[in-house]
Amino acid sequence: MTEDSHRFTGIYDECRQRVWAYVVSRAGRQVADEVVSETFAVAWRRLDDVPEPALPWLLGVARNVLRDNIRAETRREALNAELRAWTEGDVADQVTERLGVLRALAELPEDDREILILIAWQGLSPKDAALVVGCSAAAFRVRLHRARKRLKQAMEPTGRSRPRVKNLSEEWS
Repeated sequence: MTEDSHRFTGIYDECRQRVWAYVVSRAGRQVADEVVSETFAVAWRRLDDVPEPALPWLLGVARNVLRDNIRAETRREALNAELRAWTEGDVADQVTERLGVLRALAELPEDDREILILIAWQGLSPKDAALVVGCSAAAFRVRLHRARKRLKQAMEPTGRSRPRVKNLSEEWS
């Protein structure tokens, strides 16, 4: 047995139960064996970095491995949820609805489109969007309200046509 093997075996024998107990207390028995195995695999690969005493270092590695496992599981669940949403709903209905919104948006004046896009697609708050547009937050909220109202009207399945307004200043004059 080499010196490294002997040192690693000593660390493993001394700390495995406590690392396992730590992981069980954080994540349960189902993942404990896998996380502990990965923790000691890291310890073997980085044996020169393992300090004395090894337990705090090993617990830190176990914490990181556990965190990485949780992140990976969260990503898998999000992907599964997105795939379920695509398969459970009628994709044709979703596409039709999206096209309806895009058509209605295209009918709106440029100023209305910009206001709605800043909020809905860019995710800005009304206060931040007001800075982009160059008006007060209160004025922006009024414009947003009116733009939403016009979008809703444009999405109504009525046969009536409305006069097209080029921008908000023309409508107000």
